Amino acid sequence: MSPRDATPFGHRPVVPKSPPGNSPGVYTRQRPGLYAPAMDSAEYERKIASRFAAFDQDGNGSIDREDFSKAAASVLAEFSVTPRSDKGQALYSGAEAFWQGMAGIADVDGDQRVSRQEFVTGAVKRLRDNPQRFGEIARPFLRAVVAVADQDGAGVTPEAAARVMRALGVDAPVAEQAAATLDTDGDGRIAEEEILTAFAAYCVTPEQPR
Repeated sequence: MSPRDATPFGHRPVVPKSPPGNSPGVYTRQRPGLYAPAMDSAEYERKIASRFAAFDQDGNGSIDREDFSKAAASVLAEFSVTPRSDKGQALYSGAEAFWQGMAGIADVDGDQRVSRQEFVTGAVKRLRDNPQRFGEIARPFLRAVVAVADQDGAGVTPEAAARVMRALGVDAPVAEQAAATLDTDGDGRIAEEEILTAFAAYCVTPEQPR
């Protein structure tokens, strides 16, 4: 994952439920009832690049099955969990399901790779139009990540969440700050739904500027 300004676990945009009546600026509608400040083309491209790099784990310019397997291996190594253990097998299975879901909505030419253009026109647009679909394809992987990172059975701590992000390539200061924001109630534990919501929010971007 990319160590850029936002991380899949840590980017939680706050949007007003209606366009501000007296505030300057242009707002775009993301989903019914949700509005966000419109971004210019440079900002849009930067955000898309960040999201693409987050999935392109090996940096070869495309997203494929190996990227998801690499992500799983990195998380297991961070927590000293063996691939053949139940948690290891669940994480690899979740990674494969995530890849299959991604390919199903974005791999238009069927070459078992998702190019940047396919990512923009396929994955980003469809996830924005139907965020629930994202939950369907990402949940098995994220649930398995939670199981690996939850070392005492009481839930994932911000420290463990930061370790996950560091294992996926996020710079330590960014990972720690992002992980802290996930503990919304301050009880020292991060729920699975909080992680899924934050991850989905990171991937669902506003529409491309016209």
